[in-house]
This record gives sequence, structure tokens and C-alpha cells, in this order.
Amino acid sequence: MDPQALKDSWANTARHGDEVPLFFYSHLFLTHPETRGMFPMSMAGQRDKLVAALGRIVSDVDRLDEVLPFVQQLGRDHRRFAVLAEHYPAVGESLLATLAHFSGPQWTEALAGQWAEAYGLVAQVMIEAAAESAKHAPPWWNAEIVGIERRGLDVAVLQVRTDHPYPYQPGQSAAVEFSRRPRAWRYLTPANAPRTDDTLELHVKIVDGGQVSTALVQSAALGDTLRIGAPVGAALLLPEDGTDLLMVAGATGLAPLRALLEQIDRQWQADRTQRRVDLFHGARTEADLYEHQLLGALAAARPWFRYVPVVSHDASFSGQRGLVGDVAAGAGGWSDRRCLVCGSPNMVRHTVSALTSAGVSADQVRYDEFTAGAEPTPEPAVAAPAGIAGGRWGQ
Repeated sequence: MDPQALKDSWANTARHGDEVPLFFYSHLFLTHPETRGMFPMSMAGQRDKLVAALGRIVSDVDRLDEVLPFVQQLGRDHRRFAVLAEHYPAVGESLLATLAHFSGPQWTEALAGQWAEAYGLVAQVMIEAAAESAKHAPPWWNAEIVGIERRGLDVAVLQVRTDHPYPYQPGQSAAVEFSRRPRAWRYLTPANAPRTDDTLELHVKIVDGGQVSTALVQSAALGDTLRIGAPVGAALLLPEDGTDLLMVAGATGLAPLRALLEQIDRQWQADRTQRRVDLFHGARTEADLYEHQLLGALAAARPWFRYVPVVSHDASFSGQRGLVGDVAAGAGGWSDRRCLVCGSPNMVRHTVSALTSAGVSADQVRYDEFTAGAEPTPEPAVAAPAGIAGGRWGQ
């Protein structure tokens, strides 16, 4: 296999932009119409997913050991679309037809063989990963919405109950499909540590163009159902070494960090284990600080926790104002902290840059790809602690 030939071929094809996925999907659906039902009715959001996934795999084809976890995760993820081993040849056929179409005279029998070999290798890895996953986990968990709180016009806090225990760790995310928007998935993150009643708390904020988030916030009703994919992500898991933490959240990027706070608080209640935690939560206005009361009460009740609300577009706010990443970085004193960042992609990029510019080592900072608002490619019950009554803390 010639990795450079594959990269050059892909670069030549990718420069045709939107025409590439249009040709690919047209070919796939015409030659194998049974595959159309695996995709959302609107294909508008599918273009970049195809290009990004293929581009990443091809660009690293000569370092397969490094890209292997990504390819395996793709295979596991595709189980939720009901993709079976027999579907992979159809995709490969359409991929090669697309490459041939855009390569013109540069498409040779030898290059076709190179692509067939590369795709066959990737497909085999995905098929094997999916088969291994099927031995111990369903393709998705079914869940019912059992509680809804709308926090303003664009945020909803949902309580959902899965049909059987959902094996996640605080900080992990999952792709979620709403029954009112079939075959469209969005990554959300449970905002609670695992409960014995199989309920999860999901924080949802409307994002521009987000079909799933808009429907969940504006239209969800009690009894509506979700499908929840397998939990993913390890970057935001609680460090086992007891390291003190700086948490920086933007909007509903608070969710995984709130789940970690609940996990930490359970440990503290059990054995008074303490690690220092400072949380900076940023929003546009004071009204957008949708967990302000709960977090303020936790800070008042727990000696190990400090909560700093930050708003960027509300001159009347009496607390910290500005971009949350700038405020957190400007506070300083984080040289011995693990820094966990979650929010929109732009917020994460800005915050990581601000922290590193302020002297925080890059290897101290953790974030993952499953941020708030992301539309995915192809995550014993105790009473509320004193002073936090009225929330869903640990319930």
C-alpha cells in the first residue's frame, strides 16, 4: 500500500467540496436503496462528517496503530444506525466510484487496488470492533422522558429513565436520538453521577441549526422516548490520584462537570475525602446561569468547593464579567491543578488558549470532542445534601 498515493488522491477529490458527498450518497442510495433508511431525512449535516472521517483515516493510513482507536470507535458507533457487516461492501463500492469520478484520468487500476485494500482494512477493523461490542452491550439504550424543566427560552433540563442500567462514568457523553427527530443524533452528557433508579439528567441548549436540540427544548413532552448510544470519552473522567481541579464550563458544557461534582461530593460524604475544586461557569446573561442556585448552595455547604459565575453580555451583573476562559485564566494559581474544560468548540479553543497563555502547562488541560452542542459523527440514591434541597443532586 502506498500511503502517499492515497493522501494525494484524497486531497485531489476533497477539493471538489460539496460535490463529493452529493455524488457519494447519490451513488449509494441508487445502487443500494435499502441503505437510505439508515440516514436522517435531511442530509444537510452529513457532508462534513463523511469528509472529516475519511480524511482523518486516510491521512493516517501509514500510522494505523495511532488511528486504530478512532476507527474502532467508528465501528462501535455505527451499531446504533443498524449497520451490519454486509453493508460495508456497498459503502466501499460507492467510495471507489466517487474517487474514480473525481480523479478522472489519474484513476488507475493500481490506485483503485490501493484504495480497495485500504478500505478493506478499515472496514475489517470496524466490523470486528462492532462484533466485540455486541457481546456485552446493546446498540442503544431506550429511555423515556420522566421530567422536564425549561430554564428560559433555550435550555431544558430533562430527567430520563433508561430501560436497563446505563453503564457510564461521570464525565462521559453519549449520542442521543429523539423520537420526534428519527435518525438524527446529538451528543449529550449526563449531568449526574449514576443513580439506582436508572435515571439520567440531560442538559440541552438550542444550537443554531440543531434539529435535535431545538426539538428537545421546545417540543419534548413527558413520555417521549430517546435512544442513547454507548458512553464515550475519557478526557473528563475524575482523576484517580486526588488531584485538585479547575473546572471551566460554558453554558450547558456544565453538565459533565456537574456530574463530577456529584461524584466528588459522594466521596466526601462517605469518607471526607477532599480535593480542592474551583468551578467557573460562563453564560451570556445572569438569567442563563441556569444552575446558579444549586451551585451557590453547594459552595456554601462544602469547604472544598468554590463557584464563580461569569457573564459576558449583561452589564447589570454584579459578579465577574467577560469571557469565562479569560476570567478563569486571570485568576491564576492553577499550576498544580488538572484543568477540565467543556463548552462550545469556540469556547473550548479560547479557554485552552487563555489557560496556556497564562502559564498552565498544556498537559494539565483536558477536554474532549463531545462538547455541548456537538452533532456527532459517525454518552444507592441519596438525599440532597444539606443546603441543596430543591435540586436533583444525587436523587
